[in-house]
Amino acid sequence: MNSANEPWGENVLVDFEDGIAWVTLNRPEKRNAMSPALNEEMRDVVNALATDDRCGVFVLTGAGESFAAGMDLREYFRETDNAPDTVLLNIRRVAEEWQWRRLRDYPKPTIAMVNGWCFGGAFTPVCACDLAIAAEEATFGLSEINWGILPAGNVTKATMETIGYRNALYYTMTGESFDGKKAAEMGLVNQAVPLDQLRDRTRALAKQLLEKNQTVLRGAKIAMKRMRHMDWEVSADYLYAKMAEALHLGGAGNRENAMKAFLDDKTFKPGVEHYKETD
Repeated sequence: MNSANEPWGENVLVDFEDGIAWVTLNRPEKRNAMSPALNEEMRDVVNALATDDRCGVFVLTGAGESFAAGMDLREYFRETDNAPDTVLLNIRRVAEEWQWRRLRDYPKPTIAMVNGWCFGGAFTPVCACDLAIAAEEATFGLSEINWGILPAGNVTKATMETIGYRNALYYTMTGESFDGKKAAEMGLVNQAVPLDQLRDRTRALAKQLLEKNQTVLRGAKIAMKRMRHMDWEVSADYLYAKMAEALHLGGAGNRENAMKAFLDDKTFKPGVEHYKETD
């Protein structure tokens, strides 16, 4: 149960479990369609958890049988059609603030756990999260074309960057849906597992991330996102600067201990377990 100063509890639920913050879009009767009220609450939740020590890994999911059915057609579109442009711009800004502006560069690891329906505008936060795990039974779709609108709110940008040019065009132009297995095959999510294994797999991934040095992990993920649009020379300079920043902000001790364990003590053998399993 949330306290008076916590911004969740109505359209968004937050549960803490050993460093994992399970953030749940909570409009199951509407398939968690994102209304202006939900977006405002999510903006506040995202901002609050960025500095909440109970949140080491941020996991985003949906209540009931859906992740999110996109933007609420009635509340986000029809009921705001005749609103002043300043109101419309503010509604868009609030949605964008949490769905990609904050999530893309979030100071903590983020995982989208796609448990069911994921349509339209819901693609943006899924792609903005660092990692994504989906249920094989989940249903994805860019259905905007069927409503006479474009996949806006950076849905088109998010989709293009994850599933590629031809796939993005195909699903944008046809409005066809696809399942979690196809989402993993195209790179929209990292992995698809049976629905009854989804939470356990997500929990295991979150715990794996919690074991890393968080300063270095943050630097590594932000560097990956920045350098993908740089040329090789600029990327090299940026990555060395980012590495120096990580060491300065707290990664030096972790690096020294890891090097000692690997080179001197012979107690640290990263990746060996994996190779033993696949031999």
